[in-house]
Amino acid sequence: MLLSSVVLDCSDAKSLAKFYENLLGWEMKVYNHGENGDWIVLRNKEESTTRLVFQEIENYKKPVWPEEKGQQQQMMHLDFYADNVEESVKKALQCGATLADFQSGDWYVLIDPEGHPFCIVPTRKKRLE
Repeated sequence: MLLSSVVLDCSDAKSLAKFYENLLGWEMKVYNHGENGDWIVLRNKEESTTRLVFQEIENYKKPVWPEEKGQQQQMMHLDFYADNVEESVKKALQCGATLADFQSGDWYVLIDPEGHPFCIVPTRKKRLE
C-alpha cells in the first residue's frame, strides 16, 4: 500500500490550502464532494504521490500546542525537510504561520493559520529506513 493523502480538518479549507500552496509551491485542485462540500487537494507534482487534503468541519476547534489540559489537542503534525531551515521558517512566517512558544532541537515548530503545528527540520543526508 501507499499513503495517498494526509487530510487536515479546518474551519476554512480554501484559506488553509492557500497557506500551504504559498508555503510549498504545490499544485492545488478543488474536488466537489456533493453534500460533503469541496475537498481541496495539494500535490507536489514532481516528487510525491502523497497529497495534502483540506476539509471543512462545521464545529472545528483549533488544537493547542504544546498540549493544555481541557483544550483541543493536536491529532498529528507535519514535518517538512528544508535545505535552509532559517529561510524556510522566514517564508512560513511571511505566509501566515506563527512560531510556537516552545522550541526544541535543531528544527522549528510553527503553527499554521488553523492551529495545526508543523515542523521544519534540516534535510537529512541519509533518510531513516
